[in-house]
Amino acid sequence: MGKVTEYAQFTKLRLSSLVVFSAIIGYVIAVEELQSSVKWLEMSMLFLGGFLVTGASNGFNQVIEREYDKLMPRTATRPIPTGKMSVSEGTIVATILAIIGTALLLIFVNPLSAILGVTALLLYVFAYTPLKRITPWAVFVGAFPGAIPPMLGWVAATEGFGFVGTNALLLFAVQFMWQFPHFWAIAWVVDEDYRKAGFRLLPSKERDKSSAFQILVYAFFLLPVSVMPLLFGMTGIIGISIVFVCGVLFIAQAWKLYNTLEISAASKLMFGSFIYLPVVQLAYLFG
Repeated sequence: MGKVTEYAQFTKLRLSSLVVFSAIIGYVIAVEELQSSVKWLEMSMLFLGGFLVTGASNGFNQVIEREYDKLMPRTATRPIPTGKMSVSEGTIVATILAIIGTALLLIFVNPLSAILGVTALLLYVFAYTPLKRITPWAVFVGAFPGAIPPMLGWVAATEGFGFVGTNALLLFAVQFMWQFPHFWAIAWVVDEDYRKAGFRLLPSKERDKSSAFQILVYAFFLLPVSVMPLLFGMTGIIGISIVFVCGVLFIAQAWKLYNTLEISAASKLMFGSFIYLPVVQLAYLFG
């Protein structure tokens, strides 16, 4: 069980599962839009392939940031910093996961899904990861691979058709906008840890009114973006009502952070963001 736990930490099992959940939601929404039926093998391979590619991205991230992870109590217990996993083992495991995951998407889903998966991996590992210590713009760069999963799911269900379709882009846009208050709330909570490793992710580099204001602005603009699927027939009145309420509550949490600048308020916003995304995506699906 020790090795299983190590690999779960290495791939960030829970985070990877949330990412793949977005892809599956995108897939099922597309199936309903096309009034077709779920292809269970295809969806299973989307889940497994997407999970492996996401796990590989997280693994490569930990290989690259191993020296910085040692400096932060939050990450010091990861397999590589503790010496439970060597750098070579981590590199090999992440490479194998990336190859197998991409192959599953290519063979059992479609080539465009594989391309999107690889694109997300490359952007996360070779753009977002190094930029974290250079500029707060890393969050903007990282929002692109972070928003690909629901679009990937859509592309998987449509066999590439509709890649630039409105609904696919709407799913991308919602997840793209959501990531700014989500990641900045995390950065606010763990700012002391991040500083030890030289990471610069808050928009103004400080826990101040400027950072809190930008979090509030993105939370506010997430609301109109998130209700747009109603205009394009992706969901109904019940679903969009749930989305609207979630958006208002999300703004309220961001407003409290702006008013108080307290870590506890940022923590509530962070956990709220984890709840917000799956609830909104499920509302699109069942509303």
